[in-house]
Amino acid sequence: MSHSPIHRAGNAPVRIELKEGETYTWCACGRSENQPWCDGSHQGTGIDPVVFVAERNDIVFLCMCKSTESPPLCDGSHKRRKEDTPT
Repeated sequence: MSHSPIHRAGNAPVRIELKEGETYTWCACGRSENQPWCDGSHQGTGIDPVVFVAERNDIVFLCMCKSTESPPLCDGSHKRRKEDTPT
């Protein structure tokens, strides 16, 4: 199934403090006005958010470019030049 294009929500990761046991919903489409969290803007795009439960209190860096290969965590994909990104 094809889906709508993913929007880049930022050019650098965002630092987030997670709380053990809490459920988080990371925006995977880039359309949310509440980045990095999902606000339901993905409806009808074929792109689902990433839902996860924090396993411990932790500080993490969440992807804002939406190109990470380890969602929702930043993997440095935002540093690649556009022409280096696979199509």
